[in-house]
Amino acid sequence: MGFVRSFRLSYGNFWVGVRMFEVNGRWTASADTPDGPSLGIGITPMSALVDALDAFEGAIDELLATAPRDLIDRGAFLDS
Repeated sequence: MGFVRSFRLSYGNFWVGVRMFEVNGRWTASADTPDGPSLGIGITPMSALVDALDAFEGAIDELLATAPRDLIDRGAFLDS
């Protein structure tokens, strides 16, 4: 497993804690929800993140707008 990337997405007056990592070419995202973690898996970081944010239907686009730029611009994370 590579590095774990942690960040927050925000919309209005709430934020969502997110953790992501890559294993064998597949990305896993975990987003905090009031009911516990929501997991997403995908071949790109963005697809895993979108899947993990499913619990926030109606606010997903706004949350994604606050994602780290390297995730949005390149579709993958840069080592930081």
